[in-house]
Amino acid sequence: MDLPRSAFRLLDVSLHTEERGRLPVALGSGSGRAAPLVLPEGSVVSVGLTFRLDREVDGLTFEAERARDGLVLATTRTLLGGFRSGGPYEVRLPPERMPVGRSHCGLYEVTGRLTDGRGRELAREAHHVRLVHLEGAPAVPS
Repeated sequence: MDLPRSAFRLLDVSLHTEERGRLPVALGSGSGRAAPLVLPEGSVVSVGLTFRLDREVDGLTFEAERARDGLVLATTRTLLGGFRSGGPYEVRLPPERMPVGRSHCGLYEVTGRLTDGRGRELAREAHHVRLVHLEGAPAVPS
């Protein structure tokens, strides 16, 4: 069964943090067009996704890529599973700790991509995140 991109509708993307709560991500703004989301170094962040399906999909996977100065630093892949037609579905990904230390502070490009079980891309969003140093932040554990 072919699942055209139009059969998958990404309704909302947000970052959830303990420090700042829910941070909405502007959809469709693309890389560089929206102001970067600002996060303190060491923040624990969980991505929230809300989507609707016009057809059943098996093997839905979310892939996040974090790059800085054109160099890919990290890629994570999370299998979300199978979903029936309908929704909206709300999914919260496992939390991830952002890097700590002044050398890690700066502007990152984060690209999120949703694919089906055959690897066909259903949605893609790219945004900038700025990690900032907080005065009085704990030292990097050794």
